[in-house]
Amino acid sequence: MNRFALLLDALAFEPSRNAKIRLIVDYFRTTPDPDRGYALAALTDALSFRYAKPGLIKTLIAERVDQHLFELSYDYVGDLSETVALLWPSPEKADVLSPSLSAVIRALMQAGASELPRLLTGLLDGLDETGRWALLKLITRALRIGVSARLAKQALADFGDKPVHDIEDVWHGLEPPYLDLFAWLEGREPKPETSNPAPFHAAMLAHALEETDMAALSLDAFSAEWKWDGIRIQACGGALPDGRRIVRLYSRTGEDISGAFPDLVEELLREPVASFALDGELLIVRDAKTQAFGILQQRLNRKTVSAKLLTEFPAHIRAYDLLSLDGEDLRPLPFDERRRRLDAFVSGAQSDRLDLSPQVSASSWEALAAARREPASAGAGVDADAIEGIMLKRKDSPYLPGRPKGYWYKWKRDPATVDAVLMYAQRGHGKRSSLYSDYTFGVWHQGDEGDVLVPVGKAYFGFTDAELRQLDLFVRNNTTNRFGPVREVSHGKNSGLVLEIAFEGLNRSSRHKSGLAMRFPRIARIRWDKPAQDADRIETLEALLKE
Repeated sequence: MNRFALLLDALAFEPSRNAKIRLIVDYFRTTPDPDRGYALAALTDALSFRYAKPGLIKTLIAERVDQHLFELSYDYVGDLSETVALLWPSPEKADVLSPSLSAVIRALMQAGASELPRLLTGLLDGLDETGRWALLKLITRALRIGVSARLAKQALADFGDKPVHDIEDVWHGLEPPYLDLFAWLEGREPKPETSNPAPFHAAMLAHALEETDMAALSLDAFSAEWKWDGIRIQACGGALPDGRRIVRLYSRTGEDISGAFPDLVEELLREPVASFALDGELLIVRDAKTQAFGILQQRLNRKTVSAKLLTEFPAHIRAYDLLSLDGEDLRPLPFDERRRRLDAFVSGAQSDRLDLSPQVSASSWEALAAARREPASAGAGVDADAIEGIMLKRKDSPYLPGRPKGYWYKWKRDPATVDAVLMYAQRGHGKRSSLYSDYTFGVWHQGDEGDVLVPVGKAYFGFTDAELRQLDLFVRNNTTNRFGPVREVSHGKNSGLVLEIAFEGLNRSSRHKSGLAMRFPRIARIRWDKPAQDADRIETLEALLKE
């Protein structure tokens, strides 16, 4: 457990991606099984403890520390695990513990609801501050150390000197503590055989198109198609040993989301082919019109799906690519050939929940730019509101995992912007736990007693480190009220700070006081030069919504 704690501590303070990978690789090389496998599971969020939840941690610390002191400390630190780890008073006669990570995880998994408080208390009593912090991070599943599942898999690839897509190919057939995976990476056993008849394939990603790219690229070498404003999805079908067919739906990162979309699974089970894997976009198509992302959000992140939800928000896949068909791996083929095979596959489909993403014709960069600005005038028709830009794919490109340079480009539509006034701020997490980095902002609205600000969004990125320090100082110097960990800042017409907010789209929302919700809001600029009274009004956003 101590080695794992030191790893997390080192990763939390290491800003470099490559250095993080080296730290993880070194841990894999110097840590025996099964501890390194459980560490990998923690880094990739593959562990779940039935009864060990954040609520239990708060209950335990309330028994040891004055509640007011805890609340003040939590407000200042901003992170539950760090707060409890620092506050927890170790008994004078407590035994110093150094349990293995695997022993801790097995104990947490096996403990019942009545046993867990005593187990957790004993561990917190015996571990040092860093060990307590790592234990609590493990339980809350909120590491916040700048390590994604993809980065952990890249570390595995470096450790075993394998391509990262080889790791992706077998990942979904493996379970913690990954003994067979490490045996293969160390050359002691052959590559693990996946028992998954419908496995996930590592997704191919695009680079953002820059102006310098347009000068260097020949448009004739690329196919253009719409970039739809949905969720990237991979649909895979196969057969079980007993002959029954299955279909699994995966997110871009490989998360199995089949349970949330039983309507799509049922439709794709009707496909006449033995096995397939296609790449596309998850959308809501209602009354022959592709809906905006805000409508799709009604179907996302739900554990249960009602019959009413299935009827009102029919899920749809707009296919981009065909990765395999009837056991044949199509990824090495040129994009044009895969597209031809995909066209035939979709044309022969027996489902109205699957269609082909249309391509965009353009003879020049100027014509393509015009299509990007006005999709409706370039053939998108009623679906124009669900388009967020253009995709460019080399006609001869294979389907390569990751983000290879020079093959695929995304050219998103310019974001909308609005000038809003900073209203509230809250501390961030991890490295930002001591800085006010999460900002709520609003625009002016005519109320019964004159102009008032109504919140329209929250942003926590888009600024530089220097700008973050400036914003943090403004919040501290202009706080007018506090609500737990949230600070209200002065936001009068003559005292407020204006932020230029960039965002991808607007949707109606009953959950927001303004009735509007922004998609991907971020701070584009701090308007030190603009008085708060000149910030935008709610009518500005209403007009953008109508466009």
